[in-house]
Amino acid sequence: MQNDQKPLVGAILIAGAMIAGAILLRGSSAPATPIPSLNGVPATAVTPVSEEDMVLGNPKAEVTLILYEDFQCPWCGKFHNEAEKEVREKYIPKGSVRFVFRDFAFLGTFVEPYDKARDESINAAEAALCAAEQDKFWEYHDYLFEHQNGENEGNFANGNLKAFAKNLGLDSTAFDTCLDSDKYAAAVENSRTQASPYGVRGTPNGFILKNGKIVDTIEGYLTCLPPL
Repeated sequence: MQNDQKPLVGAILIAGAMIAGAILLRGSSAPATPIPSLNGVPATAVTPVSEEDMVLGNPKAEVTLILYEDFQCPWCGKFHNEAEKEVREKYIPKGSVRFVFRDFAFLGTFVEPYDKARDESINAAEAALCAAEQDKFWEYHDYLFEHQNGENEGNFANGNLKAFAKNLGLDSTAFDTCLDSDKYAAAVENSRTQASPYGVRGTPNGFILKNGKIVDTIEGYLTCLPPL
């Protein structure tokens, strides 16, 4: 048991260091300020998990990890490759942890002059929701993080997003129609605006819920996870 948990602890410490490092930076994918402490606040203080969320794991899990991310964010990519994969591989199958992904698409707004139609953060977020229509959200989510290549440089332009869907074996006609329609534009925008009152300003950021309360420290990460 102890040996199995060591890699996860290491990954979470790395993730914590990445988040802390991002907070100290300015611009790019870094949050301008850390989230105000909500440690011990009832979980109802944040937007409740709903059918609109992308969720992995047991709905009755002891621990819920809610993570706000931008698919262009390099820190999010590192978090995905380290801590998130460990949680998904070791804890979610046991039913002890639930993982919730929420969009916080903001990096595309740094492009001047700004053109919402070419906002790669928004486009990628909408594309992932289009993939969800074919029950492929998590496959597409992973593919995006694993194929990051800079911020606002065209990697997540619509043409590439459509090619990614084809590579994953999705119905290209249905996916392309969905993406071109901008049907999820409001959902992506709402996800970001709903997070702002909680102090989310950059990515990766989020909350850990346990026993009906929020635990928002790195120490909380280490102590809230159930034993393997």
